[in-house]
Amino acid sequence: QEVGKQLEEQQALAEQMQQQLSIIESVAKQFMSKEAISRYGAVKMAHPETAVKAIAFIAQAAQLGHIKEKLSDDDFKSILNEIKEGKTSFKFRK
Repeated sequence: QEVGKQLEEQQALAEQMQQQLSIIESVAKQFMSKEAISRYGAVKMAHPETAVKAIAFIAQAAQLGHIKEKLSDDDFKSILNEIKEGKTSFKFRK
């Protein structure tokens, strides 16, 4: 029974995390071009952790008012490269 309870708790946590990711994605995608969204989908399949970091960063930057226009595919690629290099701050053009 204990294993079953732990499994249920893990499943509930996974569902909660998926819901939070969906909210973050919906916020970030409002500030991304169609091409950038398409690239996000491809990256999410191949490198989910990197994709989540990128989308969370975009959502946070958007909520703080740092993004003034939709991010192009090139902008998104730059964010991905910065994440791969381990950088934690980015500059947006105004």
